[in-house]
Amino acid sequence: MGGRVQEIFVPGLAPPAGPYAHAVRCGELIFVSGLLALDESGALVGPGDAGAQAEHIFGTLSRILQACGCGLEDVAKLGFFLLDLADRGALSAVRRRVFGTHLPASTLVQVAGLIGEGTLLEVEAVARAR
Repeated sequence: MGGRVQEIFVPGLAPPAGPYAHAVRCGELIFVSGLLALDESGALVGPGDAGAQAEHIFGTLSRILQACGCGLEDVAKLGFFLLDLADRGALSAVRRRVFGTHLPASTLVQVAGLIGEGTLLEVEAVARAR
């Protein structure tokens, strides 16, 4: 595969809201674009509920990674963007359950705004390709 960048679009997911792919593979790395809690039609899942949004986002992340031939155990880095740091507890509880003892590197920042009314968080990831 070399250094060629391969765009990855996953059937059954909401199409990207702009000129980007769900993920890209570059050599041995998978870069997953920022994920919001959107269903296949692009409607927000769990408005106002950070835990429900995190559940949906991690499910979407898992689907994208599976389409790339890897899984959550291959995630090396997570990036979290929260509107309100008070939602950190709900996010952390879901993350602990989903990732178990696997502890990817992580960044969490509070942001002034996210796309979509009711959106509370966005998650991006970098994973090892197999």
